[in-house]
Amino acid sequence: MENRVVITGLGVIAPNGHGPDEFARALQEAKSGIRFIQKLAEAKFGCQVAGVPQNVDELKGKYFCAGDLLAMNDSMIYAAIAGIDCWSDAGLATVSDQSDVDWDTGAIIGTGIGGMDTIGEKLIPKVDQGRVKRLGSTMVEQVMCSSVSAKLGGILGLGGQVTTNSSACTTGTEAIVNAFFHIQSGRAKRMLAGGSEGSSHYIWSGFDGMKVLNTKSNDIPEKASRPMSQSASGFVPGSGAGLLMLEDLESAKKRGARIYAEILGGHVNCGGHRGGGSMTAPNPQGVVRCIREAMYTAKIKSNEVDAINGHLTATFADPLEVKNWIRALEITPEQMPPINSTKSLIGHGLGAAGGMESVATVLQLYHGFVHGSANCEDLHPELEMINSSVVQQTRSFFGDIIMKSSFGFGDVNGCLIFKKWRK
Repeated sequence: MENRVVITGLGVIAPNGHGPDEFARALQEAKSGIRFIQKLAEAKFGCQVAGVPQNVDELKGKYFCAGDLLAMNDSMIYAAIAGIDCWSDAGLATVSDQSDVDWDTGAIIGTGIGGMDTIGEKLIPKVDQGRVKRLGSTMVEQVMCSSVSAKLGGILGLGGQVTTNSSACTTGTEAIVNAFFHIQSGRAKRMLAGGSEGSSHYIWSGFDGMKVLNTKSNDIPEKASRPMSQSASGFVPGSGAGLLMLEDLESAKKRGARIYAEILGGHVNCGGHRGGGSMTAPNPQGVVRCIREAMYTAKIKSNEVDAINGHLTATFADPLEVKNWIRALEITPEQMPPINSTKSLIGHGLGAAGGMESVATVLQLYHGFVHGSANCEDLHPELEMINSSVVQQTRSFFGDIIMKSSFGFGDVNGCLIFKKWRK
């Protein structure tokens, strides 16, 4: 018996909105969360814009005491806020330090380069100054990648598997796929899943050094992220967290939970750095196999796919991604489902991207819309063949199935299939 897996809660802190309602409105209105970042200019970055959640200093004081915050960096804070919100949104009971352990719930929360801000700002300077004894007793928990899941596990008293995955830009999507199989196989009733990434020039510096970030729109931040555009010149770094509460359908029904959507299936794989794949580029065959295997696990055919929320970063890979979709679905360009890129509004959240974009996908299914991809009015010439499928303005959506993809450094791929919940 395979358990059906549904989504009963959402938590998101994104550059253009905090919480499902505000985030949904921002998507519908094509509100950009990308802004000029003074610190990047001071550090002489070529790209001086980024997607950073707003008003966090004020917001975090409502969730944590000053003592807690001394041992938390941005990645931990974002994950914890999204996790607490997701728990509440799922209609689960308020938790205190005296609450019993919830043995039925776990968490898989990924991060790409989480903790780098703490390493750059605190650990390395003090070590180099010979002040190791001044690092404090919480340094390890701040720099370990698993802090994003471990902290939340303690806050919510989770007794199931609590772990952190990391697979570059596929991280958040991979976490949700893994949590899906965890519940489908009966190893847990509920799993918090998604990704988190901090806001730091230390996290983004390597990408600026690679010259893969946009450097041409520092004076007009909202125009900087241009997936599928002819004038795209690199991605815009982003940050935040997006988490889903995955739950066994029987458990959700038993407690009368609201159901946002159902997850039908998913898949993750690697292209093996062969056939054109490398540490920084995908093997097309690996992408095609990932999409097809996801459909196989979901028991659907390509003509049942009603929309696609792509990876689409605003790099040379965008046209290649679309071609791989056409090949994987075995369709003509004219048959391409509507496709959009959430990164056009929030930037590329790295390890958090798949989590935030999965929240966006679920919200689109739940509210019946597909949000517009900003800044692709000058569509890339190689994408003119799917011109009518590129969603440039928010439109109503009456379909049932949206596929979400992520493709990351390391030639790793992830794909999820969400279905609208109809009572």
